[in-house]
Amino acid sequence: METDITNIERHDFAEPSALALQLAGTIADQLNKAIAAKGQAVLAVSGGTTPVQLFEALSMQDVAWKQVTITLVDERFVAPDNDRSNEKLAREHLLQNKAAQAVFVSLYIPAQTASVAAVTAANRIDALPKPFDVVVLGMGNDGHTASFFRGGSRLDQAIDPTTRAVVLPMQAEGAGEPRLTLTLPVIANADLLILHIEGQKKLAVLEEALASDFSEADINLMPVRAVFAHAKQAVQLYWAP
Repeated sequence: METDITNIERHDFAEPSALALQLAGTIADQLNKAIAAKGQAVLAVSGGTTPVQLFEALSMQDVAWKQVTITLVDERFVAPDNDRSNEKLAREHLLQNKAAQAVFVSLYIPAQTASVAAVTAANRIDALPKPFDVVVLGMGNDGHTASFFRGGSRLDQAIDPTTRAVVLPMQAEGAGEPRLTLTLPVIANADLLILHIEGQKKLAVLEEALASDFSEADINLMPVRAVFAHAKQAVQLYWAP
């Protein structure tokens, strides 16, 4: 079975700063729309260096931030004061300025293992209204997104579109620390699902992942493909060189 690679809308920009401003406005519009309809909104974001400009631009947007809950797509099993913590990144660059009023739901819990922490994290995510209004994904040069790593210890379950799990622990050779990750159904059912990547290398990796001769049987080799295979809405690709 081949994935429908038409399930994508592409937005290219000449430079990352222009992308950040445009995407921040798009996310803010979606959050405001959700707040107007439901009185609240949920935003899940990713870590890494790519989203820093986006976070800073988004933090200045006019949104009823008190009605917004922000959480993470995935997290390293490290304390929030660790420089590799996605929570630290979000707090320093997104939960600032106007967005300082938002509620933040952490995936990290001080526990003996990531597996134990995942149980509490799952309870926190389970309590949030779904589908999430906005999910912003990144992608690594190896084709992973969220903590869906090739060879990951729980990859098959994490990218199973029928799994009832909402958060899983993940260990993989390329991941460094153990991770906590939202599962595919939580991500793929978002009302607005964004893949934000920058650089020619990542674009080439994505194009390889979405090649028409890439079969469903090979999905574990390029886990980002699972998102495109099962996304409820067209994935919004935002790219800058």
